[in-house]
Amino acid sequence: MNYYSVVMALPSTYADRNCSLARTLEVVGERWTLLIVRDAFFGIRRFGDFASQLGIPRAVLTNRLKFLVQEQVMERVDGEYRLTAKGLELWPVLRAMTAWGDEHYSPGGEKRTFRHDADGGLLDAGNRCCACGAVVSVQDVRTEPGPGFEPGNANPDSVSALLTTPRRLLEPL
Repeated sequence: MNYYSVVMALPSTYADRNCSLARTLEVVGERWTLLIVRDAFFGIRRFGDFASQLGIPRAVLTNRLKFLVQEQVMERVDGEYRLTAKGLELWPVLRAMTAWGDEHYSPGGEKRTFRHDADGGLLDAGNRCCACGAVVSVQDVRTEPGPGFEPGNANPDSVSALLTTPRRLLEPL
C-alpha cells in the first residue's frame, strides 16, 4: 500500500466493503483529482500547465497524477498525461456535475457551453445534440465560454487564453 492510498482511502462503513460508489470515490472523489481530470478533458497535458491552471501544490499534483496513472485513468506518454479509455468514461459524470453546478450556482447561466462539433448544436446534460438528436461522443464535443462565464485575469497566460476559445475537448493545448 502506498502513502497516497493510506492518506486518501475513505473509511468504510460497509462491513463487506462491497460498494462500487465507495471504490469510485476512493479513485476520483478528491477535489483536486476531479479538477485534474476536467483539465485533461480541456486539453491540458503537461505537468506545469496543470500546476499553473489549478494553483495546486506541485507535491499534491505529483501524487494525484501518479495515482491516476496507477489506477489507469491517465497514462504518461512522452512526458505528457493523457486520459485512457477508462478516464474518457468519466466524461458523462463530469458533464452531469457541471450541469448541476451551472443550474444551482451560476445565476448567469452555463459557465461553458458544449456543442456538437459536427453541426454546432447545443448539447444537453446527457450529451444529446439538440440539432440532430445524436448522443455525441466526447471526442466530438466542442466547448466555448457560456453566458455565465466570467473572465478572471485581464492578461491571461497562453494556456488560460486557449481555454477560453471555442475548441474541441481533448485537443492538446
